[in-house]
Amino acid sequence: MTKDKLIILAGPTASGKTSVSIDLAKRIGGEIISADSMQVYRGMDVGTAKIKADEMRGVKHYLINVLDPTEDFNIVKFQDMVKYSIEEIKRNGHIPILVGGTGFYIQSVIYDIDFDTQDDNGDIRKALEEEYDKMGADFMYEKLKKIDSVSAENIHKNNKKRIIRAIEYFLINNAPISAHNESQRKKDSPYDFRFFVLNPPRDILYERINQRVDKMVEEGLVEEVKGLKNAGLSIENISMQGIGYKEILEYLDGEITLDEAIDNIKQNTRHMAKRQVTWFKREKDVIYINPFEFENNEKIVDYMVEKIDTERKDNEQFE
Repeated sequence: MTKDKLIILAGPTASGKTSVSIDLAKRIGGEIISADSMQVYRGMDVGTAKIKADEMRGVKHYLINVLDPTEDFNIVKFQDMVKYSIEEIKRNGHIPILVGGTGFYIQSVIYDIDFDTQDDNGDIRKALEEEYDKMGADFMYEKLKKIDSVSAENIHKNNKKRIIRAIEYFLINNAPISAHNESQRKKDSPYDFRFFVLNPPRDILYERINQRVDKMVEEGLVEEVKGLKNAGLSIENISMQGIGYKEILEYLDGEITLDEAIDNIKQNTRHMAKRQVTWFKREKDVIYINPFEFENNEKIVDYMVEKIDTERKDNEQFE
């Protein structure tokens, strides 16, 4: 059976994915699906470094501005939305390009990971949520480390939802969720895919992150978060737990100074980028690209297209 074509362009935050993805889409006739857990939300533009309409250069994008910040967004919803988007892109006669830095989301699509809803237990989750609120992030993170060190490496301690989900899975199945995900990852992919990862040198990446955060503040990050807060959103909303939003909320609530909030955003973003790099290094069938080894985006896209064409000769299904 002929598999559907899929291009993946991944990499840590601030690695240059957005501009390269547009150039690639223009070159190969692609449409872009965002694999970002925050850009799905309307009204959250500055803190997510969301692509602007004029920057899209006519390339159609999916999974951007599709939910209100009050709505929950999870990996199962993401999977369903991506599958629907891929079908629409196929009908349009174009090639789907999945772009983002959320490795687990990307992996869930590539290997069509099965998230068994029978593994959900409302009572256990509620108890864990109460424990998290009472005992704090550090306590729950240490709890996770004892039962599933692999998941602990890939989940930030402040990611309440994923920490609780991983512990919940273990309590129900007496096995780590990381083992389940790893077994799913060994499945044969339903897609004929090419997986590119932009991987700039760490010192350059960290400097780009710092510059990006400063630019976000200049472009009105504080005002954006203030508007969301005034609209009734709080740290209890999944959308407001993203990096950039929770730190500014702490500032607006008088818990820290603005300088401290900005420093925390930079530090947390750098830590996230480090986890993203670690995640992608564990992936198989990946083509790594140091974007700073090329003169410009055009040369990067030349290299990507060459890799795609080379693979085509070895795999007629991609034709």
